[in-house]
Amino acid sequence: MPPLLESVQNADHQAFAPGGNAAQANALVEHSGVRISKQRRRGRAAGINPAGRFERISNHVFDDGWQTLDELPPFKTEVTSEAARSIITRNESPDIPFDRSINPYRGCEHGCVYCFARPTHSYMGLSAGLDFETKLFAKPNAAKLLRKELAKPGYQVKSMAMGTNTDPYQPIEKQWRITREILEVLEETNHPVGIVTKSALVTRDIDILARMAEKGLARVAMSVTSMDRRLSRAMEPRAATPALRLDAIRQLAEAGIPVSVMTAPLIPALNDHELERLLDAAYANGARDAGYVLLRLPYEVSGLFKEWLMRHFPDRYTHVVSVLRSMRGGKDYDAEWGTRLKGQGPYAWQIGRRFDIATKKLGMAPMRMSLRTDLFAAPQLAGAQLSLF
Repeated sequence: MPPLLESVQNADHQAFAPGGNAAQANALVEHSGVRISKQRRRGRAAGINPAGRFERISNHVFDDGWQTLDELPPFKTEVTSEAARSIITRNESPDIPFDRSINPYRGCEHGCVYCFARPTHSYMGLSAGLDFETKLFAKPNAAKLLRKELAKPGYQVKSMAMGTNTDPYQPIEKQWRITREILEVLEETNHPVGIVTKSALVTRDIDILARMAEKGLARVAMSVTSMDRRLSRAMEPRAATPALRLDAIRQLAEAGIPVSVMTAPLIPALNDHELERLLDAAYANGARDAGYVLLRLPYEVSGLFKEWLMRHFPDRYTHVVSVLRSMRGGKDYDAEWGTRLKGQGPYAWQIGRRFDIATKKLGMAPMRMSLRTDLFAAPQLAGAQLSLF
């Protein structure tokens, strides 16, 4: 490793420590040459595009004195068709209420700076930063694969989750319509599904979801993180506005589709003061279940979030990082099952109590995935031999 790069990385660790000097940290990002100009990243949340953690070579952008950085084009959304070999993802996490999920897309154009799924782009040889928001992968054969996997002998039906990694209703779904094709297969087979999204595009599929909900086969959870349009735009630049998300909750509820609200993630000294207001607004629009998750900063997300925080809220930087670490045992993140979603310590405790009191007052139940499984009928594949009995 070159001595200069090594010294930059060591300084980075010191500057981002609790009590670290904010001006020093900001100057460090500029000096290391990884911050992308505002013009190039317009409409994006991440300000840097570091190499993935599995890459042997790290490329750094720097000004050579000839203003050549000004000649670089803005980051545009690129979508690559991925020929997936399977579509149902399994998990055995004891603190997650589902054991299977479907992700129609890799990467997410919503660009939420805090997204815990960002590190998954490293497995594609790409950056968790701007690459995650701009270099997307679509799985057009998803519905065909799903039909095939549901038809396998011995398939045991349980609720399918969508939106657990990247949003199934991100902007490119308008053209690709992969999520709708998946829902058509799930409706045909009476397979239960729970959707998490922060997009008003979900209302496009009310026709399918309403029919499934009437049979007890569908639920939707809308993620609403802030009522502050400026904060929401900064954190989630290409997601629906808070007002549109609340209106989507209303439309879904009026169509008879059970709707939950996810106040996630809660970030201390940034949006956690809005908790009660978010729950009140969601309830007023028809949400009857609720959940919350404390901000998680796994792997590359930590550096990306801190750079964003320094850019938008330099005066709160030290306080936010300090409180976050107080809820994670002094670390940026603790992946321990049972505590990773809620945190520990006095601050985490009071957030939990505030949530409990507010939901009890409103009569809101904990968010759940309970749906009917007894109606499932495995699909018949074209050309398959029918059973004689």
